[in-house]
Amino acid sequence: MTHSTECLRVGQAAPDFTAEAVVDQEFKTIKLSDYRGKYVVLFFYPLDFTFVCPTEITAFSDRHADFKAINTEILGVSVDSVFSHLAWIQTDRKSGGVGDLNYPLVADIKKEVSAAYNVLDPEAGVALRGLFIIDKDGIIQHATINNLAFGRNVDETLRVLQAIQYVQSHPDEVCPANWKPGDATMNPDPVKSKDFFAAV
Repeated sequence: MTHSTECLRVGQAAPDFTAEAVVDQEFKTIKLSDYRGKYVVLFFYPLDFTFVCPTEITAFSDRHADFKAINTEILGVSVDSVFSHLAWIQTDRKSGGVGDLNYPLVADIKKEVSAAYNVLDPEAGVALRGLFIIDKDGIIQHATINNLAFGRNVDETLRVLQAIQYVQSHPDEVCPANWKPGDATMNPDPVKSKDFFAAV
């Protein structure tokens, strides 16, 4: 994998990677490019067996069916080993574990994937809470990075994903603030956009 010191931006190709992951309590090698044709929510978190992380990981797992229904896979990544991931999955939620998960946890023990996505905190040696929505052509359409102490919103991730999919299938429309499926869109044209604003 080649590393770039340039900042990753939306509209760029997502850096491909091959890594070991825990999938259904088994060790498997996965490759990001194998998911071409699907949307991918790729999220990074600092460490297994910590505090905010399990709340995010289980929240995404609990909503996995909603993502799968719209042709999307979820991948979680941290700098832990597959052995740590497996132990965490085999620990009950009530005991600080995450239990069985509906998506892979990727082991980035060499920190190459975190570095490629520019989410590695060099002082802490762990990944910040980066989240990337990658479209079915492998292009990054959305990117956010939270600091270590606060988690992300699964509903908002799903909403943004739905907006991305909508505008990609309706190239003559754009989605306004707080758009949800079924809401009005607008035409990105100085005259036609007035129809949207007139109805607000």
